[in-house]
Amino acid sequence: MKRPDRASKKITPRKTETSLTDLALKYGTDKYGRHYYTQHYETHFRKLRRRKLNVLEIGVGGMKNPQAGGKSLRMWRDYFPHGKIFGIDIYDKTPHDEERIKTFQGIQSDTEFLERVCNEIGGIDIIIDDGSHINSHVITTFKFLFPLLKDNGIYAIEDTQTSYWKRVGGIEWGGSSDLSSAETTMGYFKSLTDGLNYEEFVHGKYEPTYFDRRIISMHFYHSLIIIYKGTNNEGSPFLERIRREFKSMKLPPG
Repeated sequence: MKRPDRASKKITPRKTETSLTDLALKYGTDKYGRHYYTQHYETHFRKLRRRKLNVLEIGVGGMKNPQAGGKSLRMWRDYFPHGKIFGIDIYDKTPHDEERIKTFQGIQSDTEFLERVCNEIGGIDIIIDDGSHINSHVITTFKFLFPLLKDNGIYAIEDTQTSYWKRVGGIEWGGSSDLSSAETTMGYFKSLTDGLNYEEFVHGKYEPTYFDRRIISMHFYHSLIIIYKGTNNEGSPFLERIRREFKSMKLPPG
């Protein structure tokens, strides 16, 4: 029997997906070039690429011009082909609205506005803060939106370099004299890192915060933070064993 000629078989090449960096270059967003965020986003978002997601980005870009900006919204639209992309900006950006892109006009530190946006969107899987970069705005927005993020959701904060600036362009930012100040973006989020290990604390009266219980990982990059939401309750096998052994010890009378 004649064996089939393998070379004659038609092989359909696997379609190569466009990388996030290539999409950033295609649309001209500064998430690659001025910054180098796309390589980190690709690491964290790749596994979610084909899912049906709601992605909210704060900051559409283009300043007062309604037609300008929207570059990263289109990048996310192409990267998440089954996702819906939502944008928030202080200026009207509705000219960018289309089938899978919708924008809202408002201030990111206005929690009543944020609540209305979240109610209209429904559950949110990914939040990206590329808004004012004012430290107090970033912190207020996170404190309000992170609890509304879906379980297993991801929250990203861009341009954290403003934590170290004192006054630029007439705006009061943060400063470099007190790197642990919880009033700066970096100082605040660094203060949350110990909470990842709250179950290892030996202070018996410590009461875990919401963020202790719901942040499961934090990733710090140059001017970028990525935070995962979940249930942080792995326990502490070591401390539990020590406590059991202590309770079983027979102490001498006295």
